[in-house]
Amino acid sequence: MTDGGREPADLIRAAGALVWRGSPDAPEVALVHRPAYDDWSFPKGKLKRGEHPVAAALREVTEETGLTVELGRSLPSSRYIHRGRPKRVDHWVARMVAEGPFTAGDEVDEVVWLPVEEAGRRLSYGADAELLRAFGTLSPATTPLVLVRHALAGNRREWKGDDDERPLDKNGRRQAGTLAAVLGAFAPAELVSSPSERCVRTLQPYAERSGLPVRLEPALSESRYDPGACLRLAEDALASGRSVALCSHGKILPELISGIEGLAGGGSVRLGSGGAGDGRPGGCLGEGKLRKGAFMVLHHAGGHVVAADAYPT
Repeated sequence: MTDGGREPADLIRAAGALVWRGSPDAPEVALVHRPAYDDWSFPKGKLKRGEHPVAAALREVTEETGLTVELGRSLPSSRYIHRGRPKRVDHWVARMVAEGPFTAGDEVDEVVWLPVEEAGRRLSYGADAELLRAFGTLSPATTPLVLVRHALAGNRREWKGDDDERPLDKNGRRQAGTLAAVLGAFAPAELVSSPSERCVRTLQPYAERSGLPVRLEPALSESRYDPGACLRLAEDALASGRSVALCSHGKILPELISGIEGLAGGGSVRLGSGGAGDGRPGGCLGEGKLRKGAFMVLHHAGGHVVAADAYPT
């Protein structure tokens, strides 16, 4: 969880994941051995310059273990002082989807899969044991519903044409590129968008990368907004058991999220809830709304939302 404040200028950022496989009721988790420290921990590492923490988590897991994973809900961040500087490590639950070759190296020389109880005895640090306990509070098998607010599209008042045709600006195109790099972490099988140009173009780079079409739904647009139809789209996504990404507008998403909260039975989802990976400093929530280009991942199981994480691009 975030503290809502600005991070120190000299903060070291890192990211990683608690990777699981097998039955959600009796999962095995992956631990790595680092010969330089002779310790056992979860795969993680420092962000590269300009790298999104979600992308860093995927990269570090693959580099250290050879595994390909999909991310689930966030886990608590670890914060400590490293060589005189503050350090923050963001973590996620991650499901193994493919096991590639592992090559022992100077950073990691062994990867083991252990049942949760045995992993707790093997871990070298109390902070990692806390992560394992947080992992065990919910089933690891969740499905993401990704709600995206369109990227930056200039000033509405300065645009002379039809507002539905207002394009992304330079910063918006950068945000869409970042989204394309991180959305795959949640493996959406379907992309749904308001027909507005700025929404479609926000999803387009990922659509091209994944080979998925963007389905247009007028109910998600400002000009033809239909609250009931929007909620049915979300309800269908929750019931489908598939990862779905919906792109819409800042005036629509808060009401849609409130409606989803009602579907979930109340109390399960809060717009302000943010996970370890929300990318502070700056955050992605302003005045109770997603900032432009930001996205929220609602993790659900059995039609019920159990966790929510918000991220900038």
